[in-house]
Amino acid sequence: MDSVRDLLFAAKRRMYQGNRPGMFARVLNRASEWMYSAGVLSPGYAMTLEVAGRRSGRPVKLPIVVAEYEGRRYLVSMLGRDAGWVRNVCAAHGRAFLHRRGREAVHLTEVEVRERAPILRRYLAVAPGARPHFPIDRTAPLDEFARIADQYPVFRIEPAG
Repeated sequence: MDSVRDLLFAAKRRMYQGNRPGMFARVLNRASEWMYSAGVLSPGYAMTLEVAGRRSGRPVKLPIVVAEYEGRRYLVSMLGRDAGWVRNVCAAHGRAFLHRRGREAVHLTEVEVRERAPILRRYLAVAPGARPHFPIDRTAPLDEFARIADQYPVFRIEPAG
């Protein structure tokens, strides 16, 4: 069973070579954006993030998983700091929108590295598609998550304004 899982993980990682979605991943992401925004055939924590592109200023949308931890909502970059959406959020000073049966204006605030471990563990619990991009298992102890926390940006979702 582990060999099948390893093959699936390797295929998923290949879809995001160089921390950018390849053609197949872009097609799947486009379908997921629609389903998540409409709230169709997807869990409640699956949403679409909209943020202004850092160069074009045009809206960029992508499917995301929102992890809840201790009553707050968080976004995690499974591809690390160099993911395009992370750079866009930073350039937009945290201004963004979440879509799920409507459009919600939000402000994204980056979480300190020392606070990320339990949020990362919660994220992997609810985001199976992200697991291949992490070097540890979702059931790993918190100290292992703390060891990799600086590699994965985490943003707290707060109401805009």
